[in-house]
Amino acid sequence: MPKAMQYTKGSIIYFSGDKDERIFILQRGMIILTCTDIETGVPVTEHIKEGEFFGVKSALGHFPREETATVVTDSIAIAMTVPEFEKLFSGNKQVIIKMLKVFSNQLRAIHRKTESILHSSTEIDQESGMVAVAKSFYEDEQYKSCGDVCNKLLQRFPNTRFKSEVIKLLGDADRRKKMKDTRTRQHSEALEPDAVVPNALKQFSLPAFSRFAKTYESGSVIISEYEPGDCFYLIQTGQVQLVKCVNGAKKNLDILMPSEFFVEMAILQNSPRSATCVAIDQVEVLEFSKENFELLISGNPQIALMLLKLFCKRIYDQKRRFKILCINDLQARIGDVLLMFDEMNPSQNPTIQDLSHWVGLPMDTVRDEVNKFVEKRKIEVFDSYIIVNNIVDLRRTVDQRAQQRGL
Repeated sequence: MPKAMQYTKGSIIYFSGDKDERIFILQRGMIILTCTDIETGVPVTEHIKEGEFFGVKSALGHFPREETATVVTDSIAIAMTVPEFEKLFSGNKQVIIKMLKVFSNQLRAIHRKTESILHSSTEIDQESGMVAVAKSFYEDEQYKSCGDVCNKLLQRFPNTRFKSEVIKLLGDADRRKKMKDTRTRQHSEALEPDAVVPNALKQFSLPAFSRFAKTYESGSVIISEYEPGDCFYLIQTGQVQLVKCVNGAKKNLDILMPSEFFVEMAILQNSPRSATCVAIDQVEVLEFSKENFELLISGNPQIALMLLKLFCKRIYDQKRRFKILCINDLQARIGDVLLMFDEMNPSQNPTIQDLSHWVGLPMDTVRDEVNKFVEKRKIEVFDSYIIVNNIVDLRRTVDQRAQQRGL
């Protein structure tokens, strides 16, 4: 059962870095949360008001505390475990929706900081933005993706001022796609979607959900950056890449796996899409409209809780990636990407292109820095992947270089 905990002035409920999976509600008194801004290194303080939750993200996401909770005046807080929180609040739509909107705002704030550090262009209108996205795919010879964005633009904005330009780009992309398909057809094989259904997806296997099912082939653009947001998706099979168009070039934001939601922020905030989502392989998704979102949450408490947990994980992951971009020393930045891959997916060996995406640097620059690691025998580079010889030694090197040169 949840417990009422009494805390005296000046005491610490938990420290940053602690592994503490309790969730708290401040009943009486004053508590502040203190953390360090990733970009500036300046302390950031948040005051918790009576009746507010704290410690939710790290508890639901099962990662270390990101902030220190300090008691300013004698206080009483209700402490509960994650199962107790789920039992008490899973059916409370108002609380769940409020938390989802708070987490959505936090995630969007991280995205804005990421755009800023990548030297993103000033804000542009939706139509101009979608044209830029289509052109970036065309320049990278991803003609299927380019054509999808063009079609979405013409469908969303049939009277766009870019209509003739987009129609021409669509035709060029279609012709080049056919030529490319002809050259590669004899060397390619159709990939069967993964038949293993993650545990988190079992509740979506009921016939009632079949009407929401959609399938996208490799290279298909599921949604385009700048497109109006009116639905969100749950991945059943396959992988989805999130990319951002920055000054005409694409930057990788994330790779999502089965059981993950995406573009749910637009549903909660009624805003244009902040990234383009591309099917890496054959992808099966469930598509939920804006109209049935709250109905889905109300009628399926477990789905609401799963969405909350996914937001917590997404926020943590995006902060991890933003931290990489804030490292000034290029070798430390690249080394930290290799550490990130080991943390999040030890079985996946990154490529030079992967490193280029995550560090926000040209591939030639990345190759030069990677060669320095090779010369020191820290890593080995093969045609399609990179192997770290000693992950502990690499972590020590990254920490030392980051401290010497400053974040």
